[in-house]
Amino acid sequence: MSWKVLIVAGVFEVAWAIGLEYSDGFSKFWPSVATVVALVVSMVLLAKSLQTLPVGTAYAVWTGIGAVGTATLGIVLFDEPADLLRVAFIGVIVVGIVGLHLSSGGH
Repeated sequence: MSWKVLIVAGVFEVAWAIGLEYSDGFSKFWPSVATVVALVVSMVLLAKSLQTLPVGTAYAVWTGIGAVGTATLGIVLFDEPADLLRVAFIGVIVVGIVGLHLSSGGH
C-alpha cells in the first residue's frame, strides 16, 4: 500500500510543479491555490509512505516521478524540446524508479 501512496504523492508533485507555471509566480489566485493544495497533499502522502518505506528510496522515487512527469508535461503543454537525448534521459530516470522499486522488494 505504501508504494501506491508514494506513486500518488509523485503525481501530486507533478501537479504542483506544473501549477507553478500556471500560477505565474503566485500572481494568479486559483492556480496558486491549486498549486499549494497539490504541494500539501504531495508532502502528506510522501510522509505517509515513509512510515514503511526507507526515506532514501521513497524520496528518490518521489522526485523521480516528479521529474519524469514534469518533463513530459513540459514537452506536451509548454512546447519544451523533445529531442532524442532528452527523452532517453527521461527513460533512464524511469529505469531508476523501477529499479528502486524492484530492489526494495516491491513492498
